[in-house]
Amino acid sequence: MQERHDAPLAPLTTFRLGGPADRLITATTDDEVIAAVREADDAGTPLLLIGGGSNLVIGDKGFAGTALVIATRGVTLDGTKLELAAGEVWTDAVAHTVDAGLAGVECLAGIPGSAGATPIQNVGAYGQEVASTITEVVAYDRRTRETVTLPNADCAFSYRHSRFKNDPDRYVVLRVRFELEDADGLSGPIKYAETARALGVEPGDRVPLAAARETVLKLRAGKGMVLDPEDHDTWSAGSFFTNPILTNDEFAAFHARVRARLGDDVTPPAFPAGDGHTKTSAAWLIDRAGFTKGYGNGPARISTKHTLALTNRGAATTEDLLTLAREVVTGVHEAFGVTLVNEPVTIGVSL
Repeated sequence: MQERHDAPLAPLTTFRLGGPADRLITATTDDEVIAAVREADDAGTPLLLIGGGSNLVIGDKGFAGTALVIATRGVTLDGTKLELAAGEVWTDAVAHTVDAGLAGVECLAGIPGSAGATPIQNVGAYGQEVASTITEVVAYDRRTRETVTLPNADCAFSYRHSRFKNDPDRYVVLRVRFELEDADGLSGPIKYAETARALGVEPGDRVPLAAARETVLKLRAGKGMVLDPEDHDTWSAGSFFTNPILTNDEFAAFHARVRARLGDDVTPPAFPAGDGHTKTSAAWLIDRAGFTKGYGNGPARISTKHTLALTNRGAATTEDLLTLAREVVTGVHEAFGVTLVNEPVTIGVSL
């Protein structure tokens, strides 16, 4: 277990932003992770868990406590059952499943971050989300000081949310277990219209696994959503805002604002979200509120490839980023009466 003091955290995040941690520990085994967590808890020291750093916005003052990098490794494949150590690189794990001819997460290719973060956020994209394939999450419970195994039904998965995100100071994910599908080398049914169009198939069709993965990677790269150190459009946390889910009454009021602002012939995106709710597009809201691709003239700007990504152009501070985020939130609310919610976790700062 490696230990450093006054250690910079910015290089550990995809934003490349944030000040130093008082103490930085890198753990490479589950036992080391648990020992570091217990030590911090026993001492009453604030603890920050870091995986791939793709979903973190750390304040410029840094973190006054212990930052723990979970760098555990391990991929176990038994038939269609997959177990990943929390520190495994997610996009590498997806490639491994495709090479093994197993379907279920191929459309989640290119998503930065670690395997252990996927159940926390219920990571999803292009018609798939991990809640559909996760069977169990092995975690250290800081409240009971025991290692527990939580079946899917106990994880309370919903859109970009879970039991772990709802109670962020309780669980430390150690391992994630999945049940994949052997479809003779074919993908799961293609659910996302954009992916189907790019593949030249109809929604619901299956395609070769490698074709599904490669197509998603190309789509993501075209939006600056595949990490590239030379491309500042990827110095981001991917989608900065979640797609709003509105009650039917809220959506009707929103639709009225759209007609008043943009004309009666403009219809906002709408997707059923269950129980009298409708999901709409954060990217559409941002763009139609006037925050187009490349918006901004400072060191933090909207991506030139995708309106949902806020980016560090190379010399930004976290405060620069938050100033831009607040401007977008205020502008969208003033235009459409909808409040955007940030997807990344903020440390020491808030919108």
